[in-house]
Amino acid sequence: MFNIYLMNRMNIFKTALLVLLLVCAGGAYAQIIGDPTTWTYEVKQKGVDKYDLVFHLSLKPGWHIWSLHPGGDGLQIAPSFVFTDSATLHRNGKVKETGKPQVKVMEGIDGKVTLFADKVDYVQSVTVKGKAKISGTHLYQVCNETICLPPKTKDFVFDIK
Repeated sequence: MFNIYLMNRMNIFKTALLVLLLVCAGGAYAQIIGDPTTWTYEVKQKGVDKYDLVFHLSLKPGWHIWSLHPGGDGLQIAPSFVFTDSATLHRNGKVKETGKPQVKVMEGIDGKVTLFADKVDYVQSVTVKGKAKISGTHLYQVCNETICLPPKTKDFVFDIK
């Protein structure tokens, strides 16, 4: 009886170790891939004290980012933008996306999803009095046909002169 008990514990230990190694290997693989995105930031003056803050995103071929409203089964991580509070900044509405959205059914996801491949711009309209540095963070997740990389957070700064 002791041998059977010991063998069962060893099998449980081996299984747990295998699962742990597989999880770590997946994370290491995602780190090897690197970030297939290039972000640039631009301020466009639209009028007196009115500006568009533009987040330009370019993606390497084969990669996509979910729309702000991705649809699907609710498991897709949409990009999000957080602005640091400032007395001189007033955001006019929400961040909008511009580009060529793709609406499709993907294997393993319930319902249609909306995504962007190649490139997309995110635009936040603001009113700013005088000079200001507008900062914050944005979170995003990119995927290809076989893997989604872990969500990533980047800092941003817009300098209004």
